[in-house]
Amino acid sequence: MMTLQEVFWVHKPKYITRATVRQLDHQLSPNKMFVVTLLAVIPAIINAHPFDELHQYVDDHVEDYVEALRQWVAVESDSSDVTKRPDLHRMMDMTAEKLKGMGAEVEMVDIGTQELPDGTTLPLPKVVTAQIGNDSNKHTVCIYGHVDVQPAKKEDGWATDPYNLTDIDGNLYGRGASDNKAPVLAWIHAVEAYQALNLDLPVNVKFIIEGMEETGSNGLDSMIVAKRDTFFSDVDYIIISDCGWLSRRPALTYGTRGNCYFFAEVEGPKQDLHSGVYGGTVIEPMTDLIGILDSLISPSGKILVPGIREAVAPFSDEEWKMYQDIEFDVDTYKSKIGIDQLMYNNKVDLLAHRWRHPTVSIHGIEGAFSASGSKTVIPAKVIGKFSIRQVPDMDPAMVKKQVTDYLHSVFTKRKSPNKLTVTMIIGAKPWLADTKHPLYEAGIAAVKRVFQVEPDLIREGGTIPIARTFQDVTKKNIIMLPIGGFDDGLHSQNEKMSRYNYIEGTKLFISYLHEVAEIK
Repeated sequence: MMTLQEVFWVHKPKYITRATVRQLDHQLSPNKMFVVTLLAVIPAIINAHPFDELHQYVDDHVEDYVEALRQWVAVESDSSDVTKRPDLHRMMDMTAEKLKGMGAEVEMVDIGTQELPDGTTLPLPKVVTAQIGNDSNKHTVCIYGHVDVQPAKKEDGWATDPYNLTDIDGNLYGRGASDNKAPVLAWIHAVEAYQALNLDLPVNVKFIIEGMEETGSNGLDSMIVAKRDTFFSDVDYIIISDCGWLSRRPALTYGTRGNCYFFAEVEGPKQDLHSGVYGGTVIEPMTDLIGILDSLISPSGKILVPGIREAVAPFSDEEWKMYQDIEFDVDTYKSKIGIDQLMYNNKVDLLAHRWRHPTVSIHGIEGAFSASGSKTVIPAKVIGKFSIRQVPDMDPAMVKKQVTDYLHSVFTKRKSPNKLTVTMIIGAKPWLADTKHPLYEAGIAAVKRVFQVEPDLIREGGTIPIARTFQDVTKKNIIMLPIGGFDDGLHSQNEKMSRYNYIEGTKLFISYLHEVAEIK
């Protein structure tokens, strides 16, 4: 008959120590009949995952987690403001130090410099990479996140100081609380929980944390290419938690739209003109610009650029059924954004046009008078700024040609002496994952364990370019596993992360690491 210690060596338990097994062996050896029974079930016992202990550990450290978020939110890591660059560097250092404190192998990767409009340069914040565990018998996951934030000022309409985490009715208000500091911390705390309880991590964990996501992830694409055959070589799966739920039901995200951003510049006279002196005698650039912008989209939302709608992948019956089953209330959506009427009145059409159809949005006009008061000026040059969200199977290079050719054809028909220049400054591709991949099956299992509900499988209308970069460069499978709430106010005033999502999200990440380890 095998002893307990012999069983230990055969089954290589993940979540029990050798000392415990030796103690059991000594205590139970006189009772041979009981030992025989115990040996029959010991493989399941010693490999059972201690979710209760881990989740209790999280509950016992809630205030520590809130304090960690408070310290991170206090750093004004606004990547768009070069005067805040020292704060951004400090934020990256804090992230690195926290990971080093867990015993991670950390590297601060230099990704070069940023050129400013005046021609000067300044260093980009270093990217933090870290590794915990290198067991070749385990899967390796790479967790992506960012710790830079959007601009925020109290006078912009915040009810609280945006850089002083404020707890009101279970919500933690502060810039970057949801996007993306709390999710990054939740992943760190998930790994820490295993370590604190002396439990073996079910997978090897790598981190890649950047500080320029809010301004386009300058330098990150090149770094990923450079690290493809080193840092990413043994990575099996990539996890992104830089998104949110659609409703109060937890969600897994499997797609994002891309984005093509355009400048349409119309240039006329050599300088601005007085509308009283010259109005009626010149063909005004602003009038031309308004005319061509109006030709992009109909009042009902139909894109008028030839070839755009024809490139969209068909809407399958299976996808329609998925949308039908998603928890989403149209009236709540209208109330949240403060309008009475939407372009579509039913849930499926609304979600489809939010996620898997392209759209044109006109964002602004540079060179036009926009200050308060009145000014009777004819601008000599104006630049219209608009974007077209990309979906499968659109190609940004083709969209660039379609839009440029179309706008020039519309402009030609106006017979204007002014000059039109069309430039595409962003060409980000959409990203789409297979919801039947084991990564998503693992996500569903983890959500069920923590929240006792089936998650919604959703897409994002916005663009997260790094997902497509990871996919194209590393060829790894990717999942977006959000913990942010649907009402967190990302990029807006009064951004928040609820205590519930923060803490239960940490438990979700703990459970997900286990579920990923079970992927065959």
